[in-house]
Amino acid sequence: MKSMKKGMTYFILCVWAVIQLFPLYYLFTFSLKNNEEILGENILGLPKNWLWENYIKVITTSNITRYFLNSVFVTLIVIILTLIVSLMASYGIYRMQWRFRGVLAAIFMLGLTIPIHSSILPVFLILKNVGLLNSYMALILPYVAFGLSMGILMSSGFLFGIPKELEEAACIDGCNVYKIFFRIIIPLMKPAFATIAIFTYLSSWNELMMSSIYINSENLKTLPVGIQSISMQLITDWGVFGAALVLSLVPTIMIYIFMSNKVQESMVVGAVKG
Repeated sequence: MKSMKKGMTYFILCVWAVIQLFPLYYLFTFSLKNNEEILGENILGLPKNWLWENYIKVITTSNITRYFLNSVFVTLIVIILTLIVSLMASYGIYRMQWRFRGVLAAIFMLGLTIPIHSSILPVFLILKNVGLLNSYMALILPYVAFGLSMGILMSSGFLFGIPKELEEAACIDGCNVYKIFFRIIIPLMKPAFATIAIFTYLSSWNELMMSSIYINSENLKTLPVGIQSISMQLITDWGVFGAALVLSLVPTIMIYIFMSNKVQESMVVGAVKG
């Protein structure tokens, strides 16, 4: 009976794995076919002719390399700023004693309930008034602002696991608040770095609405907006467009392959430790 249940469990998991992997298989084979196969001749099967030149064509005939580098730059800066501000804010709110820290914590946690796209218009007006539209900062600042709530929630979960006695001992030894934070708290918070970085990456790499509204310059477009532009240019060559989609997914797939445990942890750490 146990072996039957075990076999059934493995069967269900295998079916579920096939369902989850099928979109990746379809997109990859899609990117290596010509229009005839894509539009009906061979929709689900392997390509009859593996058209690797689709990838060469999308790189040489479009601006996808520039879009990719823009996304890497914006996402990297957002991750760094979110990490720094989240760690410092969580320490200031949950470890230091001062008036209204509970109110500030509630305000940050309230940010979790506000959808990022509900603020497109007010953020647009603010960026316009300060002259930051059509610049990298037009994306970096909103992404960091909306990532702080989750970053603080995650970092506070790790912070609660650090005994306060360590800080008290360091204070007795003559460390001020800055030395305590940088020499004791930060080294012990290293597991939180990957968690916050992964979540921040997932929320900013594929963001489309803000990047398409706040950025108009061709040289500043990020990958999601660039893919949208490429789709209009390559509407008669679907295989090349599929190659562009595959290239845009490579960083995310690599993160899931090499850091799958951290990705899963980033989704539940707030609920488990918060």
